[in-house]
Amino acid sequence: MRFLLATFLTATLSLIAGIYTPWWSIAIISFLVALLIKQRFGIAFLSGFVGIFLLWGGLSFWIDAANKQVLSHKIALIFPLSGSSILLILVTAVVGALVGGFAAMSGSSLRRAERQGQVPVK
Repeated sequence: MRFLLATFLTATLSLIAGIYTPWWSIAIISFLVALLIKQRFGIAFLSGFVGIFLLWGGLSFWIDAANKQVLSHKIALIFPLSGSSILLILVTAVVGALVGGFAAMSGSSLRRAERQGQVPVK
């Protein structure tokens, strides 16, 4: 249940933050969600990864469908993706998901270190 809550919160808050802040705000959101919701390292990584993967993959697909794959095809030709729009969407989603996953894992590890008394809290 906490996994689904963390995944949903990560995706929703990142979508809202993405309207007003730069792309890297997904890392801050993932970090804070993992800090507030108690999870183990692997589960925190997975919830951040899945939340951002679904968000960025969905947004990329939506934008791609809106312009009839014109821009994504041209960009995919620049990269070694053989002009595949779907592969470009997957690469985009994985890059964002890794940022979100590692940020969530950092938040979870800070929570654990704080609980064990390794981090001085003022």
